[in-house]
Amino acid sequence: MKKCIGLLLLFVLGTGTAYSQESYDILIRNGKIVDGSGNPWYEADVAIDGEQIVRIGDLSAASADRIIDAAGLVVAPGFIDPHTHALRGIFDVPNAESALLQGVTTLTEGNDGSSPFPVDEHFQAILDKQISPNWGIFIGQGTVRSRVIGAEDRDPSAAELDQMKDMVRQAMQQGALGISTGLFYVPGSFTPTEEVIELSRVAAEFGGIYISHMREEAAQLIDSVNETIRIGEEAGIPVQMTHHKVIGVENWGASIDSLRLVDEARARGIDITIDQYPYTASQTGINALIPQWAQEGGRERMLERIDSPETRATIKNEVVQKILYDRGGGDPKNVFISRNSWDPSMAGKNLAELSIEAGMEPTPENAADIVFEILQGGGATAVYHAIGPEDVDRIMQHPATAIGSDGPIGIFGEGAPHPRQYGTFARVLGHFVRERGILSLEDAVRKMSSQTARRLGIHDRGLLTEGYYADIAVFDADEIIDKATFEDPHQYAEGMKYVLVNGQIVVADGQHTGRRPGKIIYGPGYTGN
Repeated sequence: MKKCIGLLLLFVLGTGTAYSQESYDILIRNGKIVDGSGNPWYEADVAIDGEQIVRIGDLSAASADRIIDAAGLVVAPGFIDPHTHALRGIFDVPNAESALLQGVTTLTEGNDGSSPFPVDEHFQAILDKQISPNWGIFIGQGTVRSRVIGAEDRDPSAAELDQMKDMVRQAMQQGALGISTGLFYVPGSFTPTEEVIELSRVAAEFGGIYISHMREEAAQLIDSVNETIRIGEEAGIPVQMTHHKVIGVENWGASIDSLRLVDEARARGIDITIDQYPYTASQTGINALIPQWAQEGGRERMLERIDSPETRATIKNEVVQKILYDRGGGDPKNVFISRNSWDPSMAGKNLAELSIEAGMEPTPENAADIVFEILQGGGATAVYHAIGPEDVDRIMQHPATAIGSDGPIGIFGEGAPHPRQYGTFARVLGHFVRERGILSLEDAVRKMSSQTARRLGIHDRGLLTEGYYADIAVFDADEIIDKATFEDPHQYAEGMKYVLVNGQIVVADGQHTGRRPGKIIYGPGYTGN
C-alpha cells in the first residue's frame, strides 16, 4: 500500500522542474541494477509499495519505512528455478533457506515426470503451510501413467489414453505450468513417443510447456534430443530439455551435436530451450544403474528378478556396463550414496568403499552386488560423477540455456546430498561469472530470471520493472559464491545480502527473517475453479 505521500506535494520551481516528495514501503538505494533483460547494468534506486515495484530511478528525495543501502551491491530480479524437487523438504523447511540464500524466489515442482495430483489439493497444502518462496508445478506424465497403467511396459488402450488426457486437462485447468516427463525413469521409459505427443497436445491447448528429462543422456543422447524435438514439433508445444548434460566419459563432447540440433530446430520454428545445473555430477536413485526392463512391474518384481539365477547375471552385466560407460564414469569410486533411510551410515561413501567394507575388491562386478544389496535393503539416492566439464561450459554459454538446480530443499545436516541444492545459482555467479568469465553478469542474471519467467508464461516476474512483483535479490558480486561441496554439502551460499518475495524482506544482512510470503504461481490454463 503506498504510504506516500507527504501529501504528494508538487512545487513548480523557477526552472520549470517539478519536485515530488514521496514515501514508500521500501527503498533500495544506490544499487547496480541488473534488470534481468540481459542489458548492461545501471545505477538507480528501486521503490516498493505493497507487493510491487512502483518506481525505478533517482529517488534520492523520497523516503520509506525501510531503506536498504545497496551501494556497491547488485540489485537483480529474484531467481526462478525451472527444475526442482523441492517437495522433498518444503514441508519440513518452509523457510527454504537453501534456495532463498541463493536469491531464488520461485520454485517449480513436478519435474522428471513425477508430480503431486490432484494439483488443486497440493496447492491448498502449500497455502496452508505458508512458505517463503513462490511455488508452481508441472503435471508429471509418469504420475499420470502410473495412476492409469502402473509400472507395466505396454501401450495404453484407447480408454486409458483418454483417461490420461483427462488427468492432464484437469491439472492444467487447476494451474499446472505444463507437462513434464522422465523418460529415463519407470514408467516414463515404457511410454511410446506417440503417447507423449498426445498428452502434450492437451497441455499445449492450455498454453503450457513440455519439460523433459530425456530418454537418455549418455550414448543415446542425440536420439533423445531428436525425440524431444519431434514431440515439440508434432504436439505444437514449447519444449525445454531439462538439466541438459553429457554423461559417460566416452560421450563427452556430444553437446556440440546436441546444441547444433537445438539451433537447427529453432531455425525452422520449433520453440525449444534448455536448462542446466553447473556441476559435473548428477544425483538420482540408485535404480539409475538398473536396466529399465528389470524394473517393470515395480519394486517387488525387480527384486524377484535380482534374486533369480536366470536373470541376476544379465542384470549384473548391465549394471557393470553402466558403471563403466554411463553414470559410473568408469569406476565404482565415482558413485556416492547421498541418502539412505534404512542405513544412514552409507551416506557419503562410494561403491568402491562399500565394496571394501564388505571384504571385496572394489571392482565394477562387486560394486554391482553392493547395488543389489542396497536395493534389497530399501534403496538409496546416489551422486554420479560422470558429466563432461567442457560440455557444462558449452551448454551454459548457449543463448537458449537457463539455470536450474534439479535439487530439493536442503534439510540441514541430513545425508550427503548433491551440493546443487545449496549452491547452484551462487555457483554460476561466483565461479562461472566472476572467477572464470564463462558468462557476463548480465547474461547470467537473465538466464536465472527473465528467461525462465518467459518460458513458464510468468508475465509479472523475472524483471526489475515498474508494475512487476517485488521479487528481488541484492548481492555482492565480489563475494557471492557457493560453499557447499560434495565432501561437505550442508553449507549455505554466501554473498546474498537481501532477498524480497512479493515485497517482503525474507533475507536481511544474509540471514533469513522468518517471513513466508510465497504465492502460488498458476499456469496459463488456470480456470480458478
